Amino acid sequence: MIVSLKADTQVILLDVEGTTTHVDFVYKVLFPYARAHLREFLAEHGDSEQVRRDLLLLRNQHAEDEAAGFGPPPLLQSAAELDSMVRYVNWLMDRDSKDPGLKSLQGKIWEQGYQGGELQAHVFPDVPVAMRRWRDQQKKVCIFSSGSVLAQKQLFVHTVAGDLTAYIDEYFDTGSGNKRSPQSYQRIAGQLQQRPESVVFISDTAEELDAAQQAGVETILCVRPGNRSQPMDRYSVIHTFDEILLWRQRV
Repeated sequence: MIVSLKADTQVILLDVEGTTTHVDFVYKVLFPYARAHLREFLAEHGDSEQVRRDLLLLRNQHAEDEAAGFGPPPLLQSAAELDSMVRYVNWLMDRDSKDPGLKSLQGKIWEQGYQGGELQAHVFPDVPVAMRRWRDQQKKVCIFSSGSVLAQKQLFVHTVAGDLTAYIDEYFDTGSGNKRSPQSYQRIAGQLQQRPESVVFISDTAEELDAAQQAGVETILCVRPGNRSQPMDRYSVIHTFDEILLWRQRV
């Protein structure tokens, strides 16, 4: 399906998982890598200031999970503290948690994997072509993902198509809010000094698109191989970025 955007669109805001990148790379490569290297990473870097901040966020989240009756594995003290934190982090990953402490810690583990040559990020072939085209048209390309900004940057530096960060203007994570909250998209538009109506958000998830629409942002549902089925009657739908025609005024 060909989608023509409004002539005054200024920002293309992209989701990652299921939009620029196959879901299998996240669930079958990144998450298992984080699990496999979690204990070693904490043992080696647990005393660093940045990791200590992540651990504090995780302890705070653990208290919230306990208070909510979710039954997280206990966090122990002394010699058992490391193993208990590993169990809790794995428990969060089992739940596909978007906790900021978890996402920040994952990003640091993946950074080591990318820089050590163990990880190379998947992007669909149409993604770098579209990013270059949008940059040539002097439009802002931005990323909004539940993964940390660090994780986003490392992914787009180390893709199978090379370093794509030259085509990306800004990165947003849960520090800007939940992706299913309209206020997050209003906040991002404000940070970019744009009206929400001049932003288009492309994602594979209906709940995120609904939130963006409520904020006044234009939306496109991206249907990629491996994605979960989504309702397709409420959105413009594409299967590749090649189907997006920019700057043609709708009639």
